[in-house]
Amino acid sequence: MRRIVVVGGGYAGFYTAWGLEKKLRRGEAEVVLIDPRPYMTYQPFLPEVLSGSVEARHAAISLRRNLRRTRVISGAVTKVEHARRTVTIQPMQGPEYELPYDVIAVTAGAITRTFDLPGVAEHAIGLKHVEEAVWVRDRLLTAFDEASGLPAGPERKRLLTVTFVGAGFAGVEGFAELLSLANSLLKKYPMLTRDDLSFHLVEATKRMLPEVTDGPRRWVANLLESRGAHLHLETTMVSARDGHVILSDGTEYDSDLIVWTAGNAATRLVRGHTDLPVTERGLIRTRPDLRVGTDDEIVPDAWAAGDDAAIPDLAVPGSLTVPNAQNAVRQGRLLAKNLRAALHGREPKKYLHHTLGAVATLGLGTGIFQFRRLVIKGVLAWLMHRGYHVLAVPTWDRKVRVLFVWLAAALYGRDIVSLASVQHPRDAFVTEADAVRRRAR
Repeated sequence: MRRIVVVGGGYAGFYTAWGLEKKLRRGEAEVVLIDPRPYMTYQPFLPEVLSGSVEARHAAISLRRNLRRTRVISGAVTKVEHARRTVTIQPMQGPEYELPYDVIAVTAGAITRTFDLPGVAEHAIGLKHVEEAVWVRDRLLTAFDEASGLPAGPERKRLLTVTFVGAGFAGVEGFAELLSLANSLLKKYPMLTRDDLSFHLVEATKRMLPEVTDGPRRWVANLLESRGAHLHLETTMVSARDGHVILSDGTEYDSDLIVWTAGNAATRLVRGHTDLPVTERGLIRTRPDLRVGTDDEIVPDAWAAGDDAAIPDLAVPGSLTVPNAQNAVRQGRLLAKNLRAALHGREPKKYLHHTLGAVATLGLGTGIFQFRRLVIKGVLAWLMHRGYHVLAVPTWDRKVRVLFVWLAAALYGRDIVSLASVQHPRDAFVTEADAVRRRAR
């Protein structure tokens, strides 16, 4: 029985393994999926996790619960030696070990692209994983509690100042949802006013939401500014040392919360720990049929898909497929079909996908959708966003859970409880135990 190793449990990896389970007969091949996290993150829900419209666990799709015929290994692949058909795995506990394979599918995704700027590593946080979204939400809610006990002044202003770096879809959606939450929280904190809030969106180019055209983009910018946002386009961050933000346009201010969403970068595994061919950007050279290699040369038994793969876009000749959820999901599904075809000696199919348009949530009750020249704004676009993603999120249990959370929020409002204390769950116990120890002495 041949062993197929899937490296990475994100969109492309999850759908590859899920598809293989449906298409392979029992005993036809062993499927092994390796990922440090025990779940696949449904990233389009992360902005709504920020605002409390979606529960954190509902944006996480359990690998073991849904991949019942796949061997799931909790660990990180640190090296791929395709010449030896071997991957090196660092498990959650214990020493590294090697795992041989017959066929490999690299779907390791991408990491947040950062730069060596003062203070960023110490004070900023990304927005690629559920844990990050939960932390950002709890930090804002805690900041409101802390600021409400302070007089007006620099410290209160710092606590309620938020900075997002990067104005792609992840950045704009996260920024808009968090701003919407902050404005709604003011009703619960009468001692605070809108003037106490300071939300900054920083983008190095002159365009936010590059997937939409100029007209809808201006509408989004006007909407955010009407809510009190400060937009810094064609601007970069120079420093964030000690939480003091300095921008290239000369703006300076103190920010308690800095969220970094400035694009993707190749993982360390793909950049320098594999003998598979990679591009100058560190992506795996991949053919339109998802086999690793070029038009002239194929690497046998090696496949790739998702954000770590440089796949020619047949719908837009001369370019590569865009690293987004639409492509990753569909590439994962096709990869499962192609792997089965290869096992049976058939030729794999090429990946061709025409975009379904761009849809974004911009806070409770507001969104934007564009497909070619068709543009829809406001409540209808927001409902389209929710409808599309509740259909797209895998497994029926997640669809039902998300729908019930949305219904509860519509009836009773969003939950505004901060659980930041779960970051240090033993503090209360340790404090009391230390007090008992001191009294005993």
